[in-house]
Amino acid sequence: MQTDPRPEVSHYTYRVTWSVQDREFVATCAEFPSLSWLAPSQIEALQGLQNVLREVIGDMGEQGEAVPQPFADRSY
Repeated sequence: MQTDPRPEVSHYTYRVTWSVQDREFVATCAEFPSLSWLAPSQIEALQGLQNVLREVIGDMGEQGEAVPQPFADRSY
């Protein structure tokens, strides 16, 4: 099974906040609560986390694991 080399991650729910303890911005994703990324700017934190998500989603696809659907794409 071949996966997309750059999975789409723009629909996930992100939050970027200042971490007083780390003295950097931290990006998190609601659909992947165990992942985060620290960086000196908000943009770098978000981009770093999105890059990690692409890798994680690619690995999950290769392993046959279910990838969380973005909250924005879910029907309730």
